[in-house]
Amino acid sequence: MLKNKTVFITGGSRGIGLAIAVRLAREGANVVIAAKTSEPHPKLPGTIHTAATEIEAAGGKALPLQVDIREEEMVQAAVDEAASTFGGIDILINNASAISLTPTLQTEMKRYDLMHHINTRGTFLTSKLCLPHLLKSDNPHVLNLSPPLNMETRWFAPHVAYTMAKFGMSMCVLGMAGEFKKQGVAFNALWPRTTIATAAVQNLLGGDGLMRRSRTPEIMADAAFHILSRDSRECTGNFFVDEEVLKAEGVTDFAKYRVDSNLSDEELMPDFFL
Repeated sequence: MLKNKTVFITGGSRGIGLAIAVRLAREGANVVIAAKTSEPHPKLPGTIHTAATEIEAAGGKALPLQVDIREEEMVQAAVDEAASTFGGIDILINNASAISLTPTLQTEMKRYDLMHHINTRGTFLTSKLCLPHLLKSDNPHVLNLSPPLNMETRWFAPHVAYTMAKFGMSMCVLGMAGEFKKQGVAFNALWPRTTIATAAVQNLLGGDGLMRRSRTPEIMADAAFHILSRDSRECTGNFFVDEEVLKAEGVTDFAKYRVDSNLSDEELMPDFFL
C-alpha cells in the first residue's frame, strides 16, 4: 500500500516522528525528514542523518533535509527537493511541535511566538506548500499530530498559549478536510491516549517517573500506518486516538507498547485533551 509512496515528515529526527518514519519505511516508503537538528544536540537524541540511517535500515529511502519550518523559503526548498528527488509527495505528516506548559504570566512572548510559529503557522505553511503535489497523488494524506478540539476550560486554563497553538494544528484539520474533500486529499489528526515516552516527556513534563507510566512511540507509528493506508476519499476530517485506531484494526493487547511491562494499562498516564 505504501511502497514507493513519498512521505514528508516535519521534525522527524527523534520521538514519535522518527517512529512513524521507520514504520512507513518498513513498508517501502520514501521518507523525507525535514527537521532542524543536523548536528548532535547535548540534551536531545538524534539528527536528520541518524534518522535517515534508521529509515534506510528499515527498508525505505531517506532524504534528510535541514529545515526550520518557521522559514517559508526553507520549507519551499525542501518541498521542491523532495518532489524532484522522488517524483512527488503523497503523504505529509505535520509532527514538528513546540511545547511550554506555562500559565499566562509565566509565558514569555518569545516562547508564545515559538509555539505558534511552529505548531499552527508551520502546519499551515507546510500543508499549503505540499498541497500542489498532494493533489496529484492517487491517495493523498495529511496527518497532523494534534488533539481533538475539546473546548473545555480545564484544557486551556493551565497553559492557554500552548493549547491555542496545538489546537491551531487541529483547526487546520477541521478546515482543510472540508476545503479539499472534493479533491480527495485526506486531512486527519492523531493523538495518543497516554503520554508517550519522548524527550519532551523526559525533559519537560515528568522525568523518569512519567516515562515509566507512558507507552512507546511505536503505538503512534502503528496507528499512523493504518490511517495512511486508508482511502483518502473515505477517511478525512477525523480526530483519531491511537488506541481507538488499533482497536478498530483488531488489536486487543497493548502490553507491547508499555515502557514498564509491570504496569497495567490502567496505571498509565492519560495524555492532555482527552
